[in-house]
Amino acid sequence: MLEKARDIARRSQEIAPKLLEHLTVTPLLPFSALGAHLGADLLVKCEHLQRTGSFKARGALAKTLTFTSEQRRRGVVTASSGNHGLGVANALAALGGQGVVFVPENASPVKVAAIERLGARIQRHGTDVGVLERLAREHAADHDMVYIPPYNDPEVIAGQGTVAVEMLEQTGELDAVVVAVGGGGLISGVASVLKRRWPGVRIIGASPANDAGMIASVRAGEVVWVDAEPTLSEGTSGNIEPGAITVELCRSLVDDWVLVDEGAIAAALRMIVDTEHHLVEGAAAMAFAAALAKRDELGGRRVAVISCGANISADLLADALSTTSRSG
Repeated sequence: MLEKARDIARRSQEIAPKLLEHLTVTPLLPFSALGAHLGADLLVKCEHLQRTGSFKARGALAKTLTFTSEQRRRGVVTASSGNHGLGVANALAALGGQGVVFVPENASPVKVAAIERLGARIQRHGTDVGVLERLAREHAADHDMVYIPPYNDPEVIAGQGTVAVEMLEQTGELDAVVVAVGGGGLISGVASVLKRRWPGVRIIGASPANDAGMIASVRAGEVVWVDAEPTLSEGTSGNIEPGAITVELCRSLVDDWVLVDEGAIAAALRMIVDTEHHLVEGAAAMAFAAALAKRDELGGRRVAVISCGANISADLLADALSTTSRSG
């Protein structure tokens, strides 16, 4: 296990109580209907019930807590497809400070509206989060502000790792955990914590076939940019920032990868709504779809899926449900 991963695991344990002053412990629930489809004992870490509707609130708050009140007053900048920006805006609303969030032109209107309600300013540029990250860093430097990366930062990753800190207190040893992957912050944090306690746990990463920058980068051994297509898993969209520490962490900690097509994401979303009656976004549905794709390996095991968020617009949800048949 990388020393960096050990450091992240230790830091996740340290900061977990501090985050709970402003966030909530999310439940780890049995999803029996989906578990029956999978043929496994399925538990779901319900980060879609977290404040802001996403796990991203954790890493954003963890990093914001490292800033002085003067730094927050001058301003905090970030780049996001939506959920991380919402987490930063939420942290600043709780702690005090100004925020600027760079979002792509095609960002979810639901997420953008929520960011603005929390008081942060929106800057729209292009369609690729990788480019946005560079622009946001430049804006922060030019205006004497601080920048919060969406994933490429040890403190942000440790914040996401508090998801796993809670899981350790909520259940016994798991055989496998399935996680949606965009920039890799969540899976890096979760794997760092879980593998420290349970070295044999299998960590399975899932990305949409339409936009799988991390999988391509892990396979290449360095950050590579991919020509992405639109995906229902909008929360994981965007290329990887050059030099991202998450690539090395993912190469070391993730045991298997699943590419998920758009039809499978939509079908999983409908299955969750029909059988478990939870509202989740496309990135969360993608993780469930990846688990179902691995049913031959996961059958009979104790499996957890991290349901990473719930921020989906009514229009996108309706479109996704209209393309699939009703689940039994």
